[in-house]
Amino acid sequence: MAAGIAIAVLAAPSHGQDAGQFPEEQVKQGAAIYARTCAPCHGTRMRSPEVPADLGKFPPDQKNRFITSVTNGKNQMPPWGGVLQPSEIESLWAYVMAGEK
Repeated sequence: MAAGIAIAVLAAPSHGQDAGQFPEEQVKQGAAIYARTCAPCHGTRMRSPEVPADLGKFPPDQKNRFITSVTNGKNQMPPWGGVLQPSEIESLWAYVMAGEK
C-alpha cells in the first residue's frame, strides 16, 4: 500500500519539472497556444503584474481547476472551450506544468 502511494506521488507531475514529464511535442504545442491565446493577458513568461493568477505557480494538483477555468472562463478571463479543442487545453496544461524554458 505505501509503495503504491509513493509511486503515485512520484509519478504526479510537479510544477517546473523537466518538460520530459510530458511529450515534447505536447509542450511545444502548448507553448504556441499560450503565446497566441494566453500571453496577451498572462504575460509572455506566465507572469503579469496586471493578472492575479501567476501561472508559473499554478498548483500541479489542481488540473481540473485549470481545465475548468480555461474551458469556461473565470472572472475577467473569457471561456476558451469554444475556441480550443480539449487536446489543446491539455497541451496548455503540459506547458504550464513544464514551466517556461
